[in-house]
Amino acid sequence: MRADLRGVLPRVAIFLIPPILITVQLLVVFRLPQDHRDTGTAGGGIGIVYSVISIEPRRSARHGTAATSAGTVGLRGLVQAEGEEEQVERRDDRWYEDENEMPTRQARGFLLQSWAAEEPSLTAELNRILPSINRPQVNCSRVLSPGESQASQASGSPDLPWLLCAEEWLLPAEKTPCVAYSFSMDGGDADFIKTVLGLGCEVHRFDPSSSNASGGHLGNSLASRHGDDGGSGVVIHHKMWLEWRSPRKGTRRKRGTLGSVSQTLRDIMQALSHHTVDFLYADLLSAEWRIFQNWIEQGTLLSIHHLVATVHLQWAGFEVGGTNEEVVRYWFSILHGLKASGFQLVHSSPGEGHSVLKQHIASAHSSYTLSWVNMAN
Repeated sequence: MRADLRGVLPRVAIFLIPPILITVQLLVVFRLPQDHRDTGTAGGGIGIVYSVISIEPRRSARHGTAATSAGTVGLRGLVQAEGEEEQVERRDDRWYEDENEMPTRQARGFLLQSWAAEEPSLTAELNRILPSINRPQVNCSRVLSPGESQASQASGSPDLPWLLCAEEWLLPAEKTPCVAYSFSMDGGDADFIKTVLGLGCEVHRFDPSSSNASGGHLGNSLASRHGDDGGSGVVIHHKMWLEWRSPRKGTRRKRGTLGSVSQTLRDIMQALSHHTVDFLYADLLSAEWRIFQNWIEQGTLLSIHHLVATVHLQWAGFEVGGTNEEVVRYWFSILHGLKASGFQLVHSSPGEGHSVLKQHIASAHSSYTLSWVNMAN
């Protein structure tokens, strides 16, 4: 009998094993979801463990591009990266990007300065900014006066609208290219153009209202040769103006063409293949503060040697807002940024009126034409 059982039991076990395995599998299927939900809790049971290899891009803090931990990215990651950039641009209603290719503003030299006093005060801010506008920092023994191409002894006359410091080491060397830019819409730059032409400069005059300009296309620029006192300068007119916002990505123009009617100074210089501008004249009709900020942030000031510009104080300026104290603090910060870029004041000429932010300030003027020289070059 025992011998018969020993022969039967193995055969019975063989038939029982499959149902037992199926039963165990069914129990696992119905049990695991609850265990998975409990995973990570104090009394969690066995959970499903799995790995996901992600190709989602991560934004590189340094370059602003999409990248993975392995240094590569798949097609899905590239599409997502482009979508992220589009969202960044859309956050700005103007659809401009200020820092896609540039370091932070602070690294570029522009930093909002501390308040002049412990509490915001218009009087304290004015007492700080007015000396930086009125007091020349450089004593030039020889200067170039408006309309003159020959240097003369400095007279210190405040009646002159501007002066160029004509120390030999600050002027372009003889027989080297000289480039001058002028931004003016009222013809007030005539004497400036005459002076730099006499130095043999190639002068680029920018005026969007001019009917004699090229419309921004260099191939059609109207060039007329002028000379004075032996100079052989050239005047090229452009129907262009200055922008203080960097263009959207993908709108870079080819070298040698300016494109639209408004560009940043850096883009204009790149299009014209100019690495430096020896003399720059600008009457920007109250847009100067934001344009100066752009020059500071983009490092363009490092490529300018002499700067003559009019600043307006009667109102805050284009795209400048805040309380009167905040506005004057911002103006001072811009002037401090110019100084940090190497610019020192040579001459200050006050304009008419005594209105500052629509208030009568007897000790100030509504505008000033300031002449700087870049001592860092």
